[in-house]
Amino acid sequence: MKIASLFVLFLGSCLLSGLCCGQGTFTHCSAAFLGNKMVVNAYTPTGKCVVSATATGPLTLHTVDLSPTESKKVEQLSFQVAIRDKDTKTLLLYSKESLRQVDIQQVLAKCRKGDYIVLLTLDDRYALPHNEILVQ
Repeated sequence: MKIASLFVLFLGSCLLSGLCCGQGTFTHCSAAFLGNKMVVNAYTPTGKCVVSATATGPLTLHTVDLSPTESKKVEQLSFQVAIRDKDTKTLLLYSKESLRQVDIQQVLAKCRKGDYIVLLTLDDRYALPHNEILVQ
C-alpha cells in the first residue's frame, strides 16, 4: 500500500512539474533599443516603432523592466532581422545568422522609406509585441 501511494504521489508530481514547465511561453517582455533608447514610443498596445532613414547606432533586443516612470533594459537577447517591402509586403531575411546587435545603418542601407524592419526572437520565452519598425 505504501509503495502504491508513493508511486501515485511521484507520478502526480511528475505530471504537475511537466505542466508547469510548459507555461513559460512569452512570459518575459522584450523591446528593441537603438543605442540606449527604446524604439517603441510607448510600451502599450498602441505603441509605434519608427526610425529615421538616417538613424545611427546599434540596434539591440533586450528584456525590459517596465514601470510607470521608466523602461530599463535588462538582458540582451539574440535575434534575427528581416525587411518587409513597403510595396509587395514581402519579407526578406536580412541575415541568416542570429545577432546580438547590428549597426542600424547597415540594415537601413537595404531599406527604402516605408519599409519595415522586422525583429524576430529566437526563444518563445520572450514576447516582442513591437517587432516591426517603420523606416521614415
